[in-house]
Amino acid sequence: MYCGYGLVVECVLAKDETGVRFSLPAQKVKEKDFVRVVYQYYKKHGRDRLPWRFPALKINKKGDIDPYAILVSEVMLQQTQVDRVIPKYQAFMKKFPTVEKLAQSKLDSVLTLWSGLGYNRRAKFLKRAAEKIAHEYNGKFPRNRAAIDDLPGVGEYTAGAICAFAFNLPELFLETNIRSVYIHHFFPGRNDVHDKELLPLLEKTVDKKKPREWYAALMDYGAHIKSQTINPNRRSTNHKRQPKFSGSLREVRGKILKYMVENGFLATTMVSFIESDGEKAKEAIEGLLSDGLIRVAAKGFRLSS
Repeated sequence: MYCGYGLVVECVLAKDETGVRFSLPAQKVKEKDFVRVVYQYYKKHGRDRLPWRFPALKINKKGDIDPYAILVSEVMLQQTQVDRVIPKYQAFMKKFPTVEKLAQSKLDSVLTLWSGLGYNRRAKFLKRAAEKIAHEYNGKFPRNRAAIDDLPGVGEYTAGAICAFAFNLPELFLETNIRSVYIHHFFPGRNDVHDKELLPLLEKTVDKKKPREWYAALMDYGAHIKSQTINPNRRSTNHKRQPKFSGSLREVRGKILKYMVENGFLATTMVSFIESDGEKAKEAIEGLLSDGLIRVAAKGFRLSS
């Protein structure tokens, strides 16, 4: 039986095939046990080799990690799997290693490198964020969460993640893996779990001395839980099923941008060869124009510069 918003839930620690113990509904577990389970998994199976984490990214004398690198990784990770992001992140950071470098770049070069990740507006927003940091903050990344949240393409979650991972600040934020951990442990058998029920639990359990490590542990453990059982995040009121990609408008947009990245120009007469559905092709073109990702050129279209 669920015990309310407190730090006690009915579950027992059981081993899965990795040898790491995780919760199953059975007996009461207190806050210290919950934290121990999360850190226990992270100690044995944490993804510390990810290129946007320590030790790949160094911690400076202030205890900070490059916030620009964290911004790039977090924007790329929005709705995109880690394995797909890693090579793109590495290539992106090689070509645009600093805020200034990205701010000074042409949008078409950013879109070209971004090609294949999908949700291409993220590339535009990331460049605009770099421009804002370069022009309004003299190239110095803001530490204030509200200022970070105000950057183009940065929402409540991304701002909190940057505060935690870059500046080691115990800000509160939720994403799919974190939700999965708290729903799995504290709301067994419950549907329609609201974020306002999760945030008090997160606030009581966040490691205020090591928030960077705590959030990394939560995310890695949450990814593990989802691989072992039905995704607990589906029981969140915040959960939204991603529309089918095949045959979607998003797929058409991606095909058009891919063609333009590879060829530099899309003739109006070629649009029907990329997408036979005329109405869908028209909608995709109009959307790309509206988003500022492409521009009208003589007898066709080019990537925005």
